[in-house]
Amino acid sequence: MNRGSSNSGHSDAHGRRGGVNLPALRGHNEALVLDLLRGAGPVGLGRTELAARTGLTPQAVSKITARLGADGLVAEAGRAASTGGKPRTLLRLVPDARHAVGVHLDRDVLKAVRVDLAGRVVADSGGPLDFGAGPEAAVEAVVRAVARLGDPYGPPLLGVGVAAPGPLDHRAGVMGRVTGFPSWKGFPLRGVLEGRLGLPVLLDKDTNAGAAAAAGAWLRATWPDEGSEAEGAARAARAAGAVGADVAAGVGAGAGVVAGGGIAGGGPHTCVYLHVGTGLGAGLWLGGGVYRGARSAAGEFGHQVLLLDGPPCRCGARGCVEVLCLEAVARGDIPGAARIVGEAAANLVALLDVDRVLLGGRVVASAPDVFVAGVGAVLAARALDPARPVVALAGAGVAEGAAEMALTSLFGRAG
Repeated sequence: MNRGSSNSGHSDAHGRRGGVNLPALRGHNEALVLDLLRGAGPVGLGRTELAARTGLTPQAVSKITARLGADGLVAEAGRAASTGGKPRTLLRLVPDARHAVGVHLDRDVLKAVRVDLAGRVVADSGGPLDFGAGPEAAVEAVVRAVARLGDPYGPPLLGVGVAAPGPLDHRAGVMGRVTGFPSWKGFPLRGVLEGRLGLPVLLDKDTNAGAAAAAGAWLRATWPDEGSEAEGAARAARAAGAVGADVAAGVGAGAGVVAGGGIAGGGPHTCVYLHVGTGLGAGLWLGGGVYRGARSAAGEFGHQVLLLDGPPCRCGARGCVEVLCLEAVARGDIPGAARIVGEAAANLVALLDVDRVLLGGRVVASAPDVFVAGVGAVLAARALDPARPVVALAGAGVAEGAAEMALTSLFGRAG
């Protein structure tokens, strides 16, 4: 789809993106309509609602939805209840029309998933990985994983998202000086993989993918199983004209989902994703999207110093939250590790004033209740405001977040 024009639409006071009635922005407007239908879930939206939410003319919406229908991306979802006139035809996204693959390159394991357009996992694969063996071995592992997930008779793949340890240059697709793995510095991972796979590839830090996965969990709550009680509740809420509903979705109670808002409109407005695994890092979801910073270096959560002259960290500093936390884990003091993460999280919350702190990674997965309680207790003790952020599990993994990022080209989101 064409994203070349500098005039890429507008957002209103509520952050909703608007369409533009210019032929050059046909791609932008199609993506905008798809994004709204994605957020609406199986119930769908009518053409009148789409026109109202985008600012496009009804005629433009009709042409766009006709094109999307011809491409198999949009289908009818039934008819809305009559309010006196002719019942409106509702349109929905067809989740199985396209797929994407997400790959998580951890320091010792690779996980890959194939997802549909709603972000739901339809296949997965994984296995050991020696990140220290160098880029060439990792490239081969990614190529094999994508091949295992491929389906020659299934929906076309939009692309592949790859999440790797940082630092890295997201825009250039080049790896940085990953702590402990100097052979990766300067390796053009995105370009090499695009050449091998013949597909668009998006490269980002594992923590940023984790943030996208956490936000995507809100979206998937609008795509419940067919005929489920949750779908009935969602249908009733939309029929009543609700603009949001608390859906929990594995990320804590009170998660607001705005119908038709897509991830940026329907997910958390501000949250941090804290990843505790072989290292520590943070993904920042600010203003409805991943915040990477001017040099793709935002989120180096694990290397803030908590203890002056503390134990040496592999980054070269001393007393970093990463070394303190992982030492606590190594000696079996999981509650102590959770408190350390909580202290560092409290610094981040005080700085950014976020709504939610979402936890993920294999160490968290080994004792989820301990980490949620421990981090929550520290945040409560250090809170300067009674309205402190919710602490919860992320509800989705890094590979799923990488796949979510690979879907952004279709929905007009910045990758």
